[in-house]
Amino acid sequence: MKQKPIAVTMGDAAGIGPEIIVKTFANAAFIAEHPSFVIGDTGVLRRQATALRLDLAIREVTSVAEIEPQPGALDVLQVPGANALPPDLPVGAVNAAAGQAAFGAIRTAIDLAVRGEIAGICTAPIHKEALAAANVPYPGHTEMLADLSGTRDYAMMLVNPTLRTILVTVHCSMLDAVAKLSVETELRIIRLADRAMRELGIERPRVAVAGLNPHAGEGGLFGREDIDIIAPAIELARNEGIDASGPWPGDTVFMNARRGRFDIVVAQYHDQGLIPVKLAGVEDGVNITVGLPFVRTSPDHGTAFDIAGQGIADPASLQIALQTAHQFVQSRAKHPLSTGA
Repeated sequence: MKQKPIAVTMGDAAGIGPEIIVKTFANAAFIAEHPSFVIGDTGVLRRQATALRLDLAIREVTSVAEIEPQPGALDVLQVPGANALPPDLPVGAVNAAAGQAAFGAIRTAIDLAVRGEIAGICTAPIHKEALAAANVPYPGHTEMLADLSGTRDYAMMLVNPTLRTILVTVHCSMLDAVAKLSVETELRIIRLADRAMRELGIERPRVAVAGLNPHAGEGGLFGREDIDIIAPAIELARNEGIDASGPWPGDTVFMNARRGRFDIVVAQYHDQGLIPVKLAGVEDGVNITVGLPFVRTSPDHGTAFDIAGQGIADPASLQIALQTAHQFVQSRAKHPLSTGA
């Protein structure tokens, strides 16, 4: 059976998304192995390819049925009902029209994925301020993807060639992160970590849970969250047959994971998980939303307004994210699990 296509959403047109997309699709060898298409603005992508003098045929399509991925070509599904972005759209600056177009592409991709017309989504970077300027009621990709797909149990997972981490809390203050911790929340994320690894073909995933406090609380000397919240959740997970362990001190657990002791680390807050991943370089990092009924990946960097329009953006991160999406789709087919929301 032919694999359903993977869609790349264009991201914020004022950022580097269009540039890294056309550079990726102009790489014929890469696209031959990772056939995909783009949901976005055809005019923006054509102008970008022309500016970079790329030998890339760009074709606008109106449905997934028309898509014929092939090296040296880029099929673009224009967002239904959306106005084309103007040729003089400023780059490197917050723009409400760009924010609205980015949201339209994501919403279209989610609709297609929920209907089963595509196998997954790889999202180019969006800008939170542009979304707000367009009155989009979501702060970022993760919240859009979960709400518009009707998914209740989800989490952000970051991976690179040597490390995988999944986050209990994401975009909030440290005080709010601590307040959000509960046994139920910890257990939910541990389950999602185990599920994600099984979908990658790891039969018995080793899930390490990082402590919240220094030295995982040092037996209660530095706070009781590790004792009263994290440890009970780990015990409940183990009773379900999950190979979970911890809470491990946050200053050593990622080192041990890199050395092969664990398959994934559950991080308690945003920077605890992202600093060790990004230390290896954002060009290798991939953001994956775990728990969705479809695959979603994204490069682990932003819109890079500071270099937008200069033709110097590196497409490597998008290529790794798109490659990871294809790998996840293929692995899910080989190792199917229940993917209900």
